[in-house]
Amino acid sequence: MSKFPEVGAKAPAFTLKRDGGGAVKLSDFAGKKLVLYFYPKADTSGCTKEAIAFNGLKDAFAKADTAILGVSADPVTAQDKFKAKYDLDFPLGSDETREMLEAYGVWVEKSMYGRKYMGIERATLLIGRDGKVARTWPKVKIPGHAEEVLKAAEALA
Repeated sequence: MSKFPEVGAKAPAFTLKRDGGGAVKLSDFAGKKLVLYFYPKADTSGCTKEAIAFNGLKDAFAKADTAILGVSADPVTAQDKFKAKYDLDFPLGSDETREMLEAYGVWVEKSMYGRKYMGIERATLLIGRDGKVARTWPKVKIPGHAEEVLKAAEALA
């Protein structure tokens, strides 16, 4: 099992199916800054709040030359519905195989009401233009998170 990437490490390469069909790859963002955020499940309360917060700041992220990519293990059909329902204006990647989620160390054992299960830990990385991890937010708490990530993106050259 991989661990969450450390600051300064090269971001693990990936190719994922994405909303609307087609694929999204880490190399698509070469030379740009990228907010890569992982969320447990499309159209649940926390994940919806997080997606809406990032979407609401998309113009400010664009001004900071920073792309946004949300990733979960949901099938593309669920991603498509989620994106359309909340009018999200950034790509959503689908990792049903969980290979990329494991490579980034966010596929972890979780516990709810005493029951243990495997799932996605809500986490965010800011990847620099050089493809290296510039900042990490493991175990994200949603209120104020998108704003904090934006400040880090603006500060990153």
